[in-house]
Amino acid sequence: MARRLGGYLGDPGGGDMKIQVRSSSLQTYQAVLYDRTLHPELFQMRSRRVVSHGRYELEVWLMPGSHLLRFELDQRCICELVTDQESGLPSTGILAAFPCAGERDYEHEFKPWGVTYMTTVQTETLSETLYVATFKEMSDFAAQNEALTHEWQDSAGRCMSIVDIQWFDSQIHAQSYHLLAQGGLVLRTQSIFEHA
Repeated sequence: MARRLGGYLGDPGGGDMKIQVRSSSLQTYQAVLYDRTLHPELFQMRSRRVVSHGRYELEVWLMPGSHLLRFELDQRCICELVTDQESGLPSTGILAAFPCAGERDYEHEFKPWGVTYMTTVQTETLSETLYVATFKEMSDFAAQNEALTHEWQDSAGRCMSIVDIQWFDSQIHAQSYHLLAQGGLVLRTQSIFEHA
């Protein structure tokens, strides 16, 4: 049976600090899988959550329009980064990188570590009316599930990033949703980290 994570570990991003967020283009979004830890100073982290269960730990960083998932098991770690950041990202330790436009599936098995990583990425561009309805629906979903959430404004309206987590004995599931009013962009990911 899945267990949901409640609670919020604070705002390491600095409270009322003003941030500058450029409008995001679907063409700049990419998913990157690293076989190493990344450092928080590289990102505009706004929310953070950690789940420890059995032998594994998942740490989630939420930034405006992007996220990082850090999965650790037996003192080894892998990171999933979904971002529109085009420069300043580490190149060391990249196992895979691909654009997020459209729909993509990716799977990587870490032998002999016994960990499998799977993800599905989907993007949509919605009309203004449909975007507003989707925003409300996702806001209600995030509140109901106590998901990690960050909201901000761009030049076109309200934006939101969400990560919802369910964990089991040998796997953890993370669903992310990034809603960007500029262009009506909705980016969804569903990722699974599974260990033997």
